[in-house]
Amino acid sequence: MSDSKLGFTLDPTHTAIVVIDLQKGIAQLPGAPLAMSTVIANTARLLTAARQAGAQPVLVHVSLSPDGADRLNPVADQAQRTAGPMPPDWSDLIPELGYQPGDIVILKRQWGAFYGTDLELQLRRRALTNVVLCGVATEFGVESTARNAFELGYQLVFASDAMTGMHPDSHTNAIERIFPRIGRVRTTDQVIAALQP
Repeated sequence: MSDSKLGFTLDPTHTAIVVIDLQKGIAQLPGAPLAMSTVIANTARLLTAARQAGAQPVLVHVSLSPDGADRLNPVADQAQRTAGPMPPDWSDLIPELGYQPGDIVILKRQWGAFYGTDLELQLRRRALTNVVLCGVATEFGVESTARNAFELGYQLVFASDAMTGMHPDSHTNAIERIFPRIGRVRTTDQVIAALQP
């Protein structure tokens, strides 16, 4: 990955498009500041372009065991809300992602996509050193995954209009103050253009 005089470029053979939590039980929530429909549409465009260019889609979703015993239960000032058992399809990936047999699917049990999963193994064995992140929520799943990826030495790109948060302020904080310090913040169109030869 480099910024040349002609602009931002990505080698698709070393690039993973990591989509965080665009699943049925989460994608129906309201996003802020971007509408979830905008995030879904931009992510779908990005995945289509990535597949055509030869980049690796990685579709991450979150779920808990049926008894919920693997749920994190921290003593916290703002306890995580639960509304009883999740519907059976809560963790299913949304159809707009256009799942293909060559896509990597990662099931996680917490905000970040690295801890307790084989995400790093899948990336390393394929020599995928560039990670483009998108999905929801910016300040939770995306940021947690990004911080871990940064510490593991991956080159990060953030598709800023293919992610949204639960609150405009926390989304903006990540986009403007956190992500520029650990990677490159670009639009979906810029990432798509960077994947082209």
